[in-house]
Amino acid sequence: MAKQQLPTQAEDFSSWYNEVVHKAGLADHTPVKGCMVIKPYGYAIWENIQQDLNPRIKASGAENAYFPLFIPKSLIDKEAEHVEGFAPELATITHVGNDKLDDPLVVRPTSETIMYAIFKDWIHSYRDLPLRINQWANVVRMEKRPRLFLRTTEFLWQEGHTCHATSEEAVEETLRGIVMYEDFMRDTLAVAGHVGYKSKSETFPGAVHTTTVESMSREMKAIQSCTSHFLGQSFSKSIGIQFQSKDNTLEHVWQTSWGMTTRVIGMLIVVHGDDKGLRLPPKVAPIQLVIVPIFRDEDGAKLVMAEVHKIQDALPGVRIKVDTRDNMGPGAKFYEWELKGVPLRLEIGPRDIEGGVCQMARRDLNEKSEYKLAEVAGQIPGLLEDIQTTMFEQSKAFLDANSHEVATYDAFKKVIIDGGFAFAYLCEEGDCEDKIKEETKAGTRCRPFGDKPEGGKCIYCEKDAARRYYFAKAY
Repeated sequence: MAKQQLPTQAEDFSSWYNEVVHKAGLADHTPVKGCMVIKPYGYAIWENIQQDLNPRIKASGAENAYFPLFIPKSLIDKEAEHVEGFAPELATITHVGNDKLDDPLVVRPTSETIMYAIFKDWIHSYRDLPLRINQWANVVRMEKRPRLFLRTTEFLWQEGHTCHATSEEAVEETLRGIVMYEDFMRDTLAVAGHVGYKSKSETFPGAVHTTTVESMSREMKAIQSCTSHFLGQSFSKSIGIQFQSKDNTLEHVWQTSWGMTTRVIGMLIVVHGDDKGLRLPPKVAPIQLVIVPIFRDEDGAKLVMAEVHKIQDALPGVRIKVDTRDNMGPGAKFYEWELKGVPLRLEIGPRDIEGGVCQMARRDLNEKSEYKLAEVAGQIPGLLEDIQTTMFEQSKAFLDANSHEVATYDAFKKVIIDGGFAFAYLCEEGDCEDKIKEETKAGTRCRPFGDKPEGGKCIYCEKDAARRYYFAKAY
């Protein structure tokens, strides 16, 4: 890889983002507008996400399955609020060859309708509940302003769907889902976020309420990483999912859905990235340690590679890459692995071996230190754990520093102009939320869990308000 300077985040964040995605080998554009190729390095991040998240999903009792990509439009139309919410993004097949379809097929934007039409045949009695199904799949939403990972016409995700006998069980499942994601975000992606309820206007089409995790990018914009929805009985009533209760009455099930997409790869870039490129948390990094041997002749190569193999053999659980390319100098290699966000880089040459040392660079702190060669292998697992922890602490500190409680509309607008979250009362009556978005381009992101406001004045109309929301510009 030829060394080409990235734009800085301060100069042009959008160009910086695009350059990082391309130069780090994460994704590429295609002839299909809005669709992307996820390249091997980017897909390896998604695989690590899957391998960590999938056991968490199964621990809830959910089982993996797969449902069709195509959904009869007649099914979509049964849920009026749902179809209205997705109508601008639906891709619809009206013909097969020269034959017009009597019932057009919608390419899956989300799977509630097709899955629930099947659930109707699976559920008959309270003994069939709860039903918990998850699928890893692709979905299509005709995105008007695509951006690699952040907004694409086709993207990958997991979507969990559950059915319950009571409202209380479904609400509990909704909260379990968002807590699972919050834990995953913290422990695996090293990303902090505000967790809470979406406003009514931002609630998933057809849901009673939506919960979310909202994080802060280095561009000072909010980014939604995941959602968990309490669907109530809207879908079960429109589709007809009923069960015989313990009291021998026929009832409609209560439902939830929850999901996370490949957008989280974009989130990793905008939350953790710096002017050198990616910074990947060790738990999802395709390469956790890159070793760069430095030598000039065959004798040096034998000496250095013998030490490299010792380190490799001592670290069977670490994802290691040994960079032995002979068409690049050490400096170009260092630049590439920094751009790709590899958490640890170990440099070792004949002089290091003579001195019993090696050089180790941490990508999270952009620091390089000298380590004793005989001890370095034993220190690497602890360093990776420390990097994981440090990156979350950095994310949390940045989120806290850029979340501001405001009491006046002027103060609100200043926060939005400068960037960050503005935390303020909203009356939730009339069109205050719409007017705020029209005037500032900032929308509600969430009403945080655990917030116990005493009551105040709506940030826009100054009428009495009972709830506070985080507002921000978003992707």
